[in-house]
Amino acid sequence: MAVFVLDKRKNPLMPASEKRARLLLQRGRAVVIKMYPFTNRLKDRVGGEVQPIRLKIDPGSLSTGIAVVKKIETGDTTTCQVTNLFQINHRGQSISSALTSRRAMRRRRRNKLRYREARFDNRTRPKGWLAPSLQHRVDTVTSLITKLQKLLPVTDFSMELVRFDMQKMENPEISNIEYQQGELQGYEIREYLLEKWDRTCAYCKAEGIPLEVEHIVPKSKGGSNRISNLTLACHQCNCKKGNQSIEVFLEKRPDLLQKLLRRAKQPLKDAAAVNSTRFALANRLKTSNLPLELSSGGRTKFNRIRLSIPKTHALDAACVGEVNILKNWDVPTIEITCTGRGSYQRTRLDKYGFPRSYLTRLKSIKGFQTGDQVKAIVTKGKKVGEYRGRVAVRATGSFNITTAAGTIQGISFKDCTLIARNDGYGYTMRAKTKELFNTCKRKKCYANTY
Repeated sequence: MAVFVLDKRKNPLMPASEKRARLLLQRGRAVVIKMYPFTNRLKDRVGGEVQPIRLKIDPGSLSTGIAVVKKIETGDTTTCQVTNLFQINHRGQSISSALTSRRAMRRRRRNKLRYREARFDNRTRPKGWLAPSLQHRVDTVTSLITKLQKLLPVTDFSMELVRFDMQKMENPEISNIEYQQGELQGYEIREYLLEKWDRTCAYCKAEGIPLEVEHIVPKSKGGSNRISNLTLACHQCNCKKGNQSIEVFLEKRPDLLQKLLRRAKQPLKDAAAVNSTRFALANRLKTSNLPLELSSGGRTKFNRIRLSIPKTHALDAACVGEVNILKNWDVPTIEITCTGRGSYQRTRLDKYGFPRSYLTRLKSIKGFQTGDQVKAIVTKGKKVGEYRGRVAVRATGSFNITTAAGTIQGISFKDCTLIARNDGYGYTMRAKTKELFNTCKRKKCYANTY
């Protein structure tokens, strides 16, 4: 994974290798100015030659992948070299749940106190308005891209502009032509099924093996090609079920039957979220006045299988658009979880929606805020040790620190050292994917599993 480098005047330069960045720090030629992503600033250099850097984006409902790719021109062939991978985990569902809870509490209070006049249709929405849970996806991706533009000499963008045809997913027989033609036929629907069923067999829960699209209600018994009637099954389970009805096939496993039927009718909300936000994000990228390449989700999967690359959100981003050769794709992924900067709510509510207690008005306690990354060294007491993670502050000065091993409570602020301020995100490093890739390659199944 490359380290971002800025010159003396904080202008972006080409990323450096970890070894190179370490030597610059040891020799006193650079200083660390940002921990996430790790960025150095040179003390003795202004300007320098840079190469074209492309940001590739793979938007999703739950997670979005971003790849930093360096373009190398060799004759008529363009080689893409991956330098950094990012995965953003959105919190759209938690935002929707919080708004639903707030709406319910407000309604309950107004039912108790009927002095307020009713208001209807007195709030207009601007053109292009998105629900807060959807707008959050656009804003977080745009925020990270803006941050990367300040750290890298970005020259252009590539983005997957996937569109799920909801009507055809519900009823493919609406037209006499196929849903998609050519060598990419069926990739969008198959990719949706892989995500919906967690890339496992719906009947035996086997994973890491080739999976086949299977009809829950057989077509010989009136079953359709609607997305709610499709699932994934391994070859053995598919042959064993044959043209039996699902009730007969799972007669001795009623729990699995009910779970499968309930999941099959799961709404297409994830596909709808991607459809709603795809153009909003593309329009944001166009405002940068940099070249923007738009590509389909089928093309992304086609490139990934052709290049024998495992399935992750970040690696999907690296395969977006026109890709001839992709090198150095096996780098660690920085996983960015949207945590938010806190809450405006200053009260605790009872079950009726009325305030029962009040929260502190100060967000900063002893120089720390909830969400800051800290390092705590405890030298005495029951909690002797070294802890590193996200802090939750209290007015008493006794903090909680969330580490990879769990939450450590009752750490004094005197033992804490600030590493990075809270910026609304949590950062973790995911290992390389080469080992997973080699395992699946030995099984010769990566083209179907991923």
